[in-house]
Amino acid sequence: MDKLGTMIEAGMDKFQHFIAVMLGNWRPQALFRQVLYAAIAIGAMFFCVMVAHRLLKRADARLETWRGTRIPPLKVQTFEVVSADRLTDTLHWLVRKSRLLVWLVTLYIFIPLILSFFPQTRGLASEYLGYFVAPLYRLFHGMISFIPNLIFIALVVVTVRYLVKLLRAIFREIKKGTITFAGFHQDWAEPTFKLLRVLIVILAVVLVSPFLPGFGSPAFQGISIFFGVLLSLGSTAAIANIVAGVAITYMRPFNIGDRVRIADTMGDVVEKTLLITRVRTIKNVEVTIPNSMVLGSHMINLSALAQQAGFILHTAVTIGYDAPWRKVHDLLITAARATRDLLADPAPFVLQTGLNDFAVSYELNAYTTNVKDLLPILSELHENIQDRFNEAGVEIMSPTYSALRDGNHVIIPEDYLPKTAPVKGFRILPNGSLGAGSLGAPP
Repeated sequence: MDKLGTMIEAGMDKFQHFIAVMLGNWRPQALFRQVLYAAIAIGAMFFCVMVAHRLLKRADARLETWRGTRIPPLKVQTFEVVSADRLTDTLHWLVRKSRLLVWLVTLYIFIPLILSFFPQTRGLASEYLGYFVAPLYRLFHGMISFIPNLIFIALVVVTVRYLVKLLRAIFREIKKGTITFAGFHQDWAEPTFKLLRVLIVILAVVLVSPFLPGFGSPAFQGISIFFGVLLSLGSTAAIANIVAGVAITYMRPFNIGDRVRIADTMGDVVEKTLLITRVRTIKNVEVTIPNSMVLGSHMINLSALAQQAGFILHTAVTIGYDAPWRKVHDLLITAARATRDLLADPAPFVLQTGLNDFAVSYELNAYTTNVKDLLPILSELHENIQDRFNEAGVEIMSPTYSALRDGNHVIIPEDYLPKTAPVKGFRILPNGSLGAGSLGAPP
């Protein structure tokens, strides 16, 4: 019990010492005045919070009435980036979260004010304000010292902007044909401008980077290395396609709208970029081909061939040896001349491509400038070939033809046979009629 009493007395002594330190030589009137000022400051703090909350509540209600009227959607030209409803909901969320911000700002302002009323806490108030003032001072001092760098960056940005505008105007006129250079084609204007614009922007970034805040710091260097490794590892195929796209642009193997054959794909070129080439096939299927594959494959520009000397459309038939080859040539050429979009000059021609076991292979070649309708033209040509050969009584044996014929008779055109050539025949007996006595009997 004595020990407990001693501890209680020691605690009371410490409490009395704390009160004495806190009060010091204060007079009751001074203490009352300081407490009164503190109470007024607390009341003003709550009043400010209530007013701010009421204003925010009114703003929240007003935003709802402005939905779709005074709050338009956020657009970039004709593309709607953020709808009006989404933008209004975002503003509602910001207004509601602002209430917490009001409390934090009010406490940060009024707590140092309340502490400054008491001499014992006045030093704590100044230290508390220092936590807020010091970052602001550093920020302000950093902004002032950054002004020369900012002026240099602004000059570079303005110079690059007007230089790009000047280049755009020049290459626009080159594309129209009002400005010409020897050896520089008009279709090179747009890709060349894009390449120069990218190079100018990269050069501007290189010039501006040393003047940015934090340049040369370990964090900045680490981020640069990270993005460099990421770009080098993840864009190998993309870089290859871009290089191939640049090469294709200046090689000019085809233009938009040309009928081309790239590897096993034949169709019309509908889009040509630095990364890919899109081709719409004759079956109306759009095929996307990487430029690296385009550059590594064989390319045939059918439209260019048709514009220069005409594209040769060809088809093959096999005709028996009994049909005179001159007559076959005439029939094929007549069928070609009866087909639309096949040119009469240069004239169609026929090649004999093979003397096969049972028939002769003939290849009909005809010129056309309409490479967009190759399939319809070829179909009409086949129809005309069938009609002409049927009218002439010449049998088409394509690709092969099986028939039972008299092997004693020589299958060559009658014009080549001598007039005194004997005519031989043979007899076919029905099944079961061959007996021992009739075997080998003369006809």
